[in-house]
Amino acid sequence: QVRLVESGGGSVQAGGSLRLSCAVSGYTLSTLCMGWFRQAPGAEREMVAAIYRGDGTTDYADSVNGRFTISQDDAKTTVSLQMSTLKPEDTAMYYCAATVGVVSGGICRMLFRNAERLSGTWGYWGQGTQVTVSS
Repeated sequence: QVRLVESGGGSVQAGGSLRLSCAVSGYTLSTLCMGWFRQAPGAEREMVAAIYRGDGTTDYADSVNGRFTISQDDAKTTVSLQMSTLKPEDTAMYYCAATVGVVSGGICRMLFRNAERLSGTWGYWGQGTQVTVSS
C-alpha cells in the first residue's frame, strides 16, 4: 500500500519561495509516477508537476513552468516541489499523488497531462498541505 505524507506548506508573500515535500512509502519499484496537484477553494483540481521515479522524467503545467521545480532525493523516497516567484494565484491546497505500474517516463507525462480525464489512475493521495500567497 502506497502511503504519501506531505509537508512544507505555509504562508508567504508574493515573490517568495516555499518547498513542499512528499514522503513516499510502501512501494519500492521504479515504476512509480508521482505528481503534485492543487485545488483552490471553488476551483477545479489542477495538475502542477510530475516526476517519474525510474529515470527522473519531469513535466510541468504551463502556469508553473519556470517557477516550480519537482525533484526526488537520491533514495527516491521523497519528492519535493520547490516553488519560487510565488503569486497569489498559487494559493491552494497542494496534494501529492501517485500511480504505480508505470513503465516509462513518457507514460508518466501522459498520465499527468491527462489527469483530469484519467483521475482514476491516480490511486494514491496525500492529505494535502496548504499554500497561501499574499499580495
